[in-house]
This record gives sequence, structure tokens and C-alpha cells, in this order.
Amino acid sequence: MRPYTILPILLISLFTFLGCTPKQQAPLFPKGTWIDLTHDFDKNTIYWPTADDFRLDTVFAGVTDSGFYYTAFNYCAAEHGGTHLDAPIHFAKGHQTMDQIPLDRLMGNAVVIDVSAKAKGQPDYRVDVADFLAWEKEHGQLPDGVIVLLRTGFGQYWPDKLKYMGTAERGPGAISKLHFPGLHPDAAKWLSTKRKIHAIGLDTPSIDYGQSTHFESHQILFKQDIPAFENLANLEQLPTTGIWVAALPMKIKGGSGGPLRMVALVPEGK
Repeated sequence: MRPYTILPILLISLFTFLGCTPKQQAPLFPKGTWIDLTHDFDKNTIYWPTADDFRLDTVFAGVTDSGFYYTAFNYCAAEHGGTHLDAPIHFAKGHQTMDQIPLDRLMGNAVVIDVSAKAKGQPDYRVDVADFLAWEKEHGQLPDGVIVLLRTGFGQYWPDKLKYMGTAERGPGAISKLHFPGLHPDAAKWLSTKRKIHAIGLDTPSIDYGQSTHFESHQILFKQDIPAFENLANLEQLPTTGIWVAALPMKIKGGSGGPLRMVALVPEGK
């Protein structure tokens, strides 16, 4: 989907919602179920051990002097935490910042690569090329422009930091104690050279596994302007193929990442 097609689609969606669909206009989306792939942002949201946690401060909550009810809050948080997007600039100098990522990288057809059986009991598991080849043997080659979602099964542990990240400790000393699955650098290279994916996401805190010290998969993908979605929720509710996703992050000008609201449409019969 090209960026300049978004406005007409939004207008059609609005008309449909209001009950004034243009004459002979076919439904925009097939009938199906929308799945929220985003964890709530609150005091339990998981952030990198050295990052600031999410904070929500009350400005006002209650009945005003004028007699009407009103609430307002201030929030503060690091770019990289909770369900969020990593922009290529995060690990690739001169590459796309949050506001520069083309919309067609953030929405479109998606597939799920389920490695949860292999990752069970192996918090340091890394999804490798063999996992992708095995998937393709059953489902066919990854389509050009697809968004790849890696299901490690670790989403079930959210928001238990110890089970999800390997440690509940905070600060620099906690980094060496992180244990969770990620993408092997060899697979990152294969995806970025042998296939033409638009983006990749997974249900752990990082596209690189917890024990990574050089974040090679980040570097490889981001040098090809392939963004990553991290800390995704509810991947177990998605079928392997036939889904459509939209991942719209906060548009932080010059940002290296930011909070993400991501949803998936599962058509009826999938």
C-alpha cells in the first residue's frame, strides 16, 4: 500500500462507519476479527533495565468549578519500552528516523513464524535460517513486502520481568543477566539479502537475544531500513498466514523509536 492511498481508504472507512458508503463501494476490509498486538502502557510496562519507566501523572481528575467532569494527565517514558518500534537510525547512522519510515513499511500482509516449541525452556534461543526455510517448505517463499512476526512464546510471561527478561533487576548491572529469545544475525542477513521483507516484529524486548552485546541483528536489518516491532502481544491469537497488520507508532521527529499501537486483522475462516 503506497502512502498516497491512505487518505482515500480512511475516508471510505469513515463513510462506512457513518452509514454513508459511496454507491457500489465494496467493503474496505474483509469480515474478520481485529486483534490488538499492543500491551497496555502503565506502571507494569517492561522497559530496558537502564531506561526510564513509564510514568503517568495526574494533572486533574474530577469535577471542575464550572460543574463538568474533566481528566488530564502528563506521561513520560523512554522511547524503547513496552510495545514499541525501533527505527533504523537506532543502530544505523544516517538511516530512517521515526518520522521518515514510509507508511508501506508499517502496514500490509503479515505472516507468523512460530518457534515457541523450540524456545520453550531455551531463553537464549535465536531464530535461525533453518526456521525460515522450514516455514517456507510448508507455506511457500516469504512474499515480497511481507511483515514477519516471530512468535517465541515469551509473550505469555508479560509483565513478569523475571520470566520475560531473565531478570527483574534495574541498572547497568542487570544487562548481563538478560535472557530471552531473538533473531540470529545470520537470519537477519538472510532476510535482508535473500528476501524482501518490509518489517519484522516479535514478542520479546529486543530483536537481538538477551545475551547479545553487539546487537548484530539490529545493525544488519537497520542498515537496510527494515524497522523492528518489539514486545508484541497476543501473537498466539494469529494464524500463520492470511493476516493484515497496521503498526502506527508515535511520530517523533528525529526519534530512534517510540510507543507503538499495532493491530492485526484476521479474516473469517482463518
